[in-house]
Amino acid sequence: MTLESFITGMPKAELHLHLEGTLEPSLIAVLAERNGIDMVIAENNFTDLTTFLAAYYPNMTVLVTADDFYELAWAYLQKARSQNVVHAEMFFDPQAHTSRGIPFATVIEGYHRAVMQARAELDMSAELILCILRDHSVDSAEATLEAALFYKEWIVGIGLDSDERDNPPSKFTAVFAKAREAGFKLTMHCDVDQVGSIENIRAVIEDIGVDRIDHGTNIVEDFRLVELAKERGIGFTSCPLSNGIVSEGMKTLELVSLLRADVKITVNSDDPAYFNGYVTENLLALTDVTDLERDEYVQLQRNAFEISWVSDARRAELLAALDAYASA
Repeated sequence: MTLESFITGMPKAELHLHLEGTLEPSLIAVLAERNGIDMVIAENNFTDLTTFLAAYYPNMTVLVTADDFYELAWAYLQKARSQNVVHAEMFFDPQAHTSRGIPFATVIEGYHRAVMQARAELDMSAELILCILRDHSVDSAEATLEAALFYKEWIVGIGLDSDERDNPPSKFTAVFAKAREAGFKLTMHCDVDQVGSIENIRAVIEDIGVDRIDHGTNIVEDFRLVELAKERGIGFTSCPLSNGIVSEGMKTLELVSLLRADVKITVNSDDPAYFNGYVTENLLALTDVTDLERDEYVQLQRNAFEISWVSDARRAELLAALDAYASA
């Protein structure tokens, strides 16, 4: 079996996936027609995080009804399962929709319906992570968290994403403290090569106390923080293909360094409709530019299962399936 075939067939978890980032042009066209929206699909000609977001948010306007959100999530879950994803934890951005008049309930009810269908029909587990938009106000974040409490059983964690410029994690320290008190798991984006990257990473580890960090590979610049992340078992959700578009390179040297330092780093697809690849393509991209060996690809998946927000019993199932695949 070739390495590429081995990677393709390996059971996988995806922990850094924006549902709105799976909005393929074909579905945009269908939803635009259904909802009577005169839509010009934004082209994928961005060069950094800011220009990406300028294309990302306008495309979401086609999402109007609970059925729209359901169809988006269901399309992703079927695609993921076809790539042997057996567990997915999916970000969603309610403020991107409530800010344009779509009720919170409409968003989450559509997404939750797809989650339940995946559990029933696709032989996979799936969860939702609500992401706070960091370029919105703290008041908006607090209101969104309050809305989430009514659907606490449907949401496994709270994240932080969108434009990091002038919106450091510390802006939302109090909001995330409330989320922790409410029982949510915590993660935050620390995007690659941002102004103040190391201070932001330090803050999410030491001041806010997150369970995971999304992206975050700039941590290699500070040995103390690397050791602290290892000590606390903090996971990192890296996304090579998106790194290669919004920054300089896929950050594979950093990824390999962290993996070989026993940091729990993983590989994910981020916004696959925009970055030309789902999770398998992101893993295969590493084969062209790194010397990672088969057991190290297994370790990447082991990391993903170990830092996933599942029950101990489900984690044991996932790890057993991975071990069986690797040994076979």
